[in-house]
Amino acid sequence: MLSRGGGRSKPADTNSVEMFSWYFFRVSGLLLVILAILHVVIMHIVNTVDKIDYAFVADRWGSPFWRVYDFLLLALALLHGVNGARVSIEDYIRKPGWRIAAHTTLAVITLVFLIIGGLAIVTFTPQALEAAQAAGR
Repeated sequence: MLSRGGGRSKPADTNSVEMFSWYFFRVSGLLLVILAILHVVIMHIVNTVDKIDYAFVADRWGSPFWRVYDFLLLALALLHGVNGARVSIEDYIRKPGWRIAAHTTLAVITLVFLIIGGLAIVTFTPQALEAAQAAGR
C-alpha cells in the first residue's frame, strides 16, 4: 500500500523491523542529501578538480573529522541502498528458501563492502605511500 506521497505507507506494527526500516529510509535519505550536497560543494566548487589529488586527500584525511564524515557518507549510502534491496527482496521473492538466500547474500555483501570501505578510510596512512615511493617500490 502506498502512502499519500506515493511511497510505502508507515507500518502498523510499531515495534517491528519494518517500522525501523521505514524510519531509517527517511532519516538516512535526508542525511545523505545533506552530506552529498556538502561533498559536492567542498570537492567540486570550493576546491576545483584541478586541486584534488593524492596530496589533497591525504591532507583531508589527516583530520579525524573528514574520516568520520566520509565513513558516514559511505555507511549511510550503503545501508540506505541495502535497505531498499531488502524491501525489494520482500516484495518480489515469494519462496522462503530463495528469500533467505537473497537476504543472506545481501548481508554478506553489505558486510564485506562496509569492512573494505571502513578499512580504507580508517587505515589510510599517507606516510606509507611516501615511504614506499622513497624505497622505489
